[in-house]
Amino acid sequence: MSSPTRAVDVVVVGGRVAGASTALLLARAGLSVALVDRGRRGSDTLSTHALMRGGVLQLSRWGVLASVVAAGTPAVRRTLFRYADGEVADVAIRPRAGVDALYAPRRHLLDRLLVEAAEEAGVRVLHEATVTSLHRDRSGRVAGVAGRTGSGARVDLTAGLTIGADGIRSRVAEQVGARTTWQGRSASAVLYRYVDDPLADGFEWTYGTGAGAGIIPTDDGASCLFVATTPARMRRVRRLGVEQAFTELLVAAGHAAAERASGLRPVSPVRGWGGVPGFARASSGPGWALVGDAGCFKDPITSHGITDALRDAELLAREVLAGHSGAVPERRALARYEATRDRLSRDLVEVTEQVAAYDWDPPGVRSLLRRFSAAMADEVDHLERLDPVGSAH
Repeated sequence: MSSPTRAVDVVVVGGRVAGASTALLLARAGLSVALVDRGRRGSDTLSTHALMRGGVLQLSRWGVLASVVAAGTPAVRRTLFRYADGEVADVAIRPRAGVDALYAPRRHLLDRLLVEAAEEAGVRVLHEATVTSLHRDRSGRVAGVAGRTGSGARVDLTAGLTIGADGIRSRVAEQVGARTTWQGRSASAVLYRYVDDPLADGFEWTYGTGAGAGIIPTDDGASCLFVATTPARMRRVRRLGVEQAFTELLVAAGHAAAERASGLRPVSPVRGWGGVPGFARASSGPGWALVGDAGCFKDPITSHGITDALRDAELLAREVLAGHSGAVPERRALARYEATRDRLSRDLVEVTEQVAAYDWDPPGVRSLLRRFSAAMADEVDHLERLDPVGSAH
């Protein structure tokens, strides 16, 4: 079974936050775009859920935030920080850049809304389709993708640009030989579950002795409750069983965190993430580019991954359009995207690497978090100055 070869301006591989957002922005600007994803439409995925101000700003400008709110995602108007020396900081979310609250939607909701917005903009979406190889022209330039659907139908798409948004184990990055430009050493191993928590109104982060914990209000009156530590420590405590490991790490994060969690009724099993050190890859070449975790991944302990994806979708879309129009040579435009991404990410990545080492004391981690907050403010400043390419019509 086969399908005819189709030609588009851009094919995006990976239909989660980074891929769907990039496809949406390019299609709204008038390009023909195909989006290919191996997952089922509306499926869930591992996520920290939390959107920081830059991410909320992007969704608002693109006209997607209203749908997130309408689906019942609670507004987060405060962030609580607890430390091992007993200090507690309760920080209100102050209005800025048109954002007066943060949100943490479940991924089956956020990803679906972004894909639907992309389809409304004219993107051709193929779910349950796996890319197996890249097309190349006679010069060696990437010229599209080949693959198969779950039913065995062949997928053939030729494209002027192929964008890999297919995660940390990106097939696109592998096939183009994207080199690693930065390799981290720290990683968080995480256990998490959803709990019934209808009165939650803020993000809660706890930094204890070699471990951290968090409570993130999300949809349907639930919160995501997580514990995190080094992979080595996680392997040791998991020998006790997953429930005992969860409890032990909550206590290590702090008695206040354990007490807060003790009255919350679980509504899902415990799930885990073994941890992967952060990295950055060279993110463009002849006929290809990388966005989201495919191009730059940092540890989830600072809960900035979704915001990264939304930011980088816009940074890449702007430069793709500049190259497509001929205003800037494609190579220069894509190099400019990568340079801007790396500049905005530098402090975020460096701080995350240190937090994910779990060797901090309370004054040390407070200093790191202040630095992270300053880097997020710089990021919002940059986004505010942009004339957005994907504003809702």
